Amino acid sequence: MAQLDEIPGVGRIGAQELIAEIGTEMGRFPSAAHLVSWAKFAPTTKASAGKTKSSSTGKGNPWIGATIGEAAMGASRTKTFLGSRYRRIVKRRGKQRALVAVGNSILTIAYHLLLDPQARFVDLGADFHDRLHPQRRTRQLIRELEHLSGKQVTLHDAA
Repeated sequence: MAQLDEIPGVGRIGAQELIAEIGTEMGRFPSAAHLVSWAKFAPTTKASAGKTKSSSTGKGNPWIGATIGEAAMGASRTKTFLGSRYRRIVKRRGKQRALVAVGNSILTIAYHLLLDPQARFVDLGADFHDRLHPQRRTRQLIRELEHLSGKQVTLHDAA
């Protein structure tokens, strides 16, 4: 329970509910993706002839869904990797899909923590994606400046 409590948004009661629903033995799930799919937090895409059709994650265990949804909502308000993941996805996909994506991440983290008793949660940080691709962040900020000012923006090296 202490391992799951380290995940942002989960908390002590959320950790107890997760353990009650999925157990501590992860041997029945070959991978984290199987756990996420079992909990119905794996989004699907239904498309045909260039048209996307409505799809849902499905009807799963309502108790684990409520627990993960609550944890995802709590994590979305933090300045952690999960919070930044929510804010990045909500811009282009919407609130509900961002919550499902963060819930998917929380379940994946929980799987790996329960699989290895010595494992500890280490947050990657809210600026993980910015550190991963600094040029992408620079281009994004230039686009935002151009959009706000309505003018062409160019950067020059200060050498």
